[in-house]
Order: sequence, then C-alpha cells, then structure tokens
Amino acid sequence: MTAEKIQDDDTMALQALQDHMVRALAEHGVVHHYPKGAIIITEGDPSDSLYVILSGRVKVYLSDGEGREVVLDVHGPGTYVGEMAFDDAPRSASVTTLEPCTLSVLSGKQFREFVGANPDAAVHLIRSLIHRARVASENIRSLALLDVYGRVAHLLLDLAKEKEGRLVIDQPYTQQELAQRVGCSREMISRIFKDLVGGGYIKLEGRRISIQHPLPKRW
Repeated sequence: MTAEKIQDDDTMALQALQDHMVRALAEHGVVHHYPKGAIIITEGDPSDSLYVILSGRVKVYLSDGEGREVVLDVHGPGTYVGEMAFDDAPRSASVTTLEPCTLSVLSGKQFREFVGANPDAAVHLIRSLIHRARVASENIRSLALLDVYGRVAHLLLDLAKEKEGRLVIDQPYTQQELAQRVGCSREMISRIFKDLVGGGYIKLEGRRISIQHPLPKRW
C-alpha cells in the first residue's frame, strides 16, 4: 500500500467522479493505492477513517471464525465506505478490495472539518445511510422469505442495468462472489445458472450476464 497527495496520475480518476460532493470529499483526503485482496477495514477494529473509491471495487462482508462469508454489498468508483465509524463504535463489517483500487482516505478530523465547511455533506451522508439501510432491509427480507433460487433471481435483477432493451450485468462477478451475496454454495449457483442458461433465460459471456427473458418464479 502506498499513500500520497493527489497527483496527476490520480487526477483523471478524481475528475471522473460524477457526484460533485463525493469529488469534493475525495479532494480533502490522502490517496492510497491497494492491490487486489487487500483488507481495508476489519470487523471489530477501532477506526474513524472514511474511504472514497476513485477506482476499483471493494466488497463489504461479515465472516465467522471458520472462514465463511456473507457479502453485504459491493461498491465501486464514486462511492465511499467506512462512514459508520463516526459513532466511535468498532467497525461493524470488513472491507476487502476485489481488484486493484485507488482510494482517498479521510480521518474523522478531516471529515468533520469538511462537513463544517460544507453543511450539505451531512445531508449527502444521511441519504447514503438511508439508501444502505434500505438495501440491508431488502437483503434481510430476501434471506428470510426467499429460497436460494429466489435470492439468486432477486440479486440478478437488482444488479442488472437496462442496455439496448436488455437487462445486463456488466460488473465481473464470479460465481463465488454471487454465492456469498445470497448465502449459498458456489455449486448451487453453478447448478442454477446451468438451468437458466439451458432454458434461455440468461446468457453468459465471460463474466458478463444478460437476462434474455423474465426469470421463472420458481426453479
């Protein structure tokens, strides 16, 4: 991991952030470069840093002592993680990079100074927390009320974006990552995908997934 003030190599990634508030927030931090698989935040640790993602993707997850994981969410450029640390409680989840990442890191002091100078930042943070609370509620609903196939179908539809009249998942999710998102084995994901592909419901092109027809209600 290396750290530096924002330099020319990072300027393009910074300027690519579409949300002006997130861009302004990132400008107040220190840039760190992380390799794939780096642990950014460890559940239970004390910390007050906030991480703005300039490039790459990270996963937010919970794990047990036996190495099992449940992925809560995946975040990419233009988002931030670690904002829940500002209640002075230990970290509630872990965060690991899924690919090489460039992050702008702000301490609690830097963040409070930014909010003091930009009151709208507090509103932005509240909206982000509300959105993530809604996502968490949907995840709980899915885990509690749907079977494995129902959870997989729900996740695919949630991740897909409309492109040229089709629903497409462009992000390169592995079957293991999808399994961790819905709380099942990779083998179960593989079997479900095999049936969905065979039935013409989805098409796999590498890690790109396109939904060709409405997914069946039951598997």
